[in-house]
Amino acid sequence: MFRCEISCHIWDTRYRFRDGERVIDQTIDDTWWRISRALAGAESQDRETWAGRFHAVLAGCRFLPVGRIQAGAGTGRQVTLFNCFVMGRVEDSIDGIFDALKEGALTMQQGGGVGYDFSTLRPAGSRARTVGTVASGPVPFMRIWDAMCATVLSTGARRGAMMATLRVDHPDIVKFVEAKREGGQLRHFNLSVLVPDAFMEAVRRDEAWPLVFPVQGADGAGEIVERRWSGDVSPVPCRVLARIGARDLWNRIMRAAYHSAEPGVLFVDRINRLNNLHYRENISATNPCGEIPLPYYGACDLGSINLTAFVEDPFSRDARFDFDAFRDAVVLAVRMLDDAVDVSGFPLPAQREQARGTRRIGLGITGLADAMIMLGHRYGDDGSLAFAREIMRALCHRAYRTSIDLALEKGAFPYFERDAYLSGEFVRMLPADIRDGIASRGIRNSHLVAIAPTGTISLLANNVSSGLEPVFDVDYTRRIVDASGEGREYAITDFACRLWRELKGPHVPLPDTFMNARSLAPDVHLAAQAALAPYVDSAISKTVNVPRDLPFGEFESLYLDAFGLGLKGCTTFRANPVTGEVLSSVIDAKHCCSIEREAD
Repeated sequence: MFRCEISCHIWDTRYRFRDGERVIDQTIDDTWWRISRALAGAESQDRETWAGRFHAVLAGCRFLPVGRIQAGAGTGRQVTLFNCFVMGRVEDSIDGIFDALKEGALTMQQGGGVGYDFSTLRPAGSRARTVGTVASGPVPFMRIWDAMCATVLSTGARRGAMMATLRVDHPDIVKFVEAKREGGQLRHFNLSVLVPDAFMEAVRRDEAWPLVFPVQGADGAGEIVERRWSGDVSPVPCRVLARIGARDLWNRIMRAAYHSAEPGVLFVDRINRLNNLHYRENISATNPCGEIPLPYYGACDLGSINLTAFVEDPFSRDARFDFDAFRDAVVLAVRMLDDAVDVSGFPLPAQREQARGTRRIGLGITGLADAMIMLGHRYGDDGSLAFAREIMRALCHRAYRTSIDLALEKGAFPYFERDAYLSGEFVRMLPADIRDGIASRGIRNSHLVAIAPTGTISLLANNVSSGLEPVFDVDYTRRIVDASGEGREYAITDFACRLWRELKGPHVPLPDTFMNARSLAPDVHLAAQAALAPYVDSAISKTVNVPRDLPFGEFESLYLDAFGLGLKGCTTFRANPVTGEVLSSVIDAKHCCSIEREAD
C-alpha cells in the first residue's frame, strides 16, 4: 500500500498497535483488520460479514477513519475513539474552574481534543462577593489550561488540542482577542470569537456595542439587557458594564488575526439556526479545529472518504469519477462511524450520555484537490466548484438515507423528536424523500457530515491533498517530530503529481491544473468552502491562506465575505512574526496545535 516512506512512518509511529515491545500489527493489513473487527463488534449479527465489508473499504484507502479510531480500535486500551469534545460549563468559582480543568485533563489523556467556552467566567476586576477577592478574568485561567495541556502531553498521552471561545460581548473580549499577539502565549489553544448577527449589523451601522455580563456576577448598577448567555436555555438579565465601537472592536479582531493568525471568527447565531438539534442545544463552542460545533459534553467521531480512490482513467479525456462506488463507500463509512459510538470508551460519563444520546458522526472528504487535478479541473474554477458541490451533495444525501435505514434496523438516536427535528433549517433543505423517510422511520444519527483537517491520515494515504484544501506543493520536504522530540526530514511528492509522473514520465511537464496553495487568491479559498457548506450539517475546517503582503483592507473583507456567503466561521493564516511561515511543513507531536489545525 505504501508508495512513499513518510506514509509508512506515519503508520508505524501513530497507528500500528504494539503491546510494549511486542508488535501486534505486523502489516498495515493487520491494522485494517483490527479496526474492522472492532467496529463490527457493535453489530448484533453477521459480524464477520460486516468486518469483511469494512476491511474492503479500508484496505483500498477509500475510507480513512480518524486517527483515534485507527490507533485505538481493537487494542483493549482505555482510550476514546472520539477526537472531538466540547467540555461542560466552566462554573464561575474556583471549585468549578478546577473541576473543569480536571475533566479536560482526563479527556486529553485519552486522546480527545477539547473545546471550552470561557464566557461564563466573570470579567477581570469583578469582585467575588462571598470571599471578597477580585476576579482575574478568563484569559489568566486559560493559561492554567495551557500548562495542563503541555504537562499531559509530556506524559506520553496521544496528542490532543484545545479550542477556547469567548463571546464578542464579554467585557474581557479585547484581552482575549490580543492574547496571542506575543509569541509563545497560549500555544496549546486555538482561539475563536463568538460573533452573533447583531454584532455584524452593529459593525455595518458603526454603532456602539454593549459589553455585558449576567447580573449575578456583575458589580455595580446600570442598564440591564436580556441575553441568551452561554449555557442558558432562556435569555437572562445582563448588566451593561461598558460600550465600545463595534467597528473598533471588529478592527481589533481583524488586526490580531492579521498579525498572529488568531482569533478565528464563529458566526454563532448561524451555527445554532442550522443545528439539527436546535430544539435542545445552545451551542457556544466547537472542537479544536472548528468543524464540529457541540453542546456541553458533546462528542463526535470522524472519518473521511478519500476522493482520489474513485477517479478512473486519471489525466485522460476519459477521466471520470465513479459516483456509484463513492456512494457505496459512504454507506459503509456511516455504519462504521455509527458502530464506533457503541464500541468507544469515554473519559467522562456525561460524554458517553451525549454521544449515545445524539449519535453524532462527522463524515467528510479528503483528497479533493488531487481528485480535481486528476479529472482536469483547476482548483477554484467553475468546473471544479461544480464538481465539489456534486460530491458533497452525493455524500450528504447518501449519508442521510443510510442513517434512515439504520434507524429502521437499529432504532433512532435517543434524543430524536420527530416534529422538532424536521422543523430544523438544515433538514428542511434536504430532498423530500429524505424528509419523508425521517418522518416515517426516524434517523439513527443527529448529524452526519463534517469536513475536518486531515493532515496525518492524508499522509498515511500516500500524501493525498488534505481535506478540501488545495495542494500544498508538488515536491517539498517535511519534517516529522515524534513524541520523543526526535526529528526527521522526508522528501515528499503530492499524490496526483507522483501519479502523473508514473503515467506520463518523469520529465513531462505538469499540466496547468497543478495549483499550489500559495498561487491561489484568498477569495478562491472562500469560494471552495462556500460551495460545500450547504451540504454540511456540522461545519468545515478551512484555513484561508493569504500572502504576507496582502493589504489589511483586503484581509478584513475576507471575513465580511465569509459572513455574506453564509459560512459558519472563518479562519485565515498569513505568514507573520508570531507563527512563522504558512504550512511550515512540520508535524510536531510535542505541541497539540499546529498551523494545519489537525484533528488526528
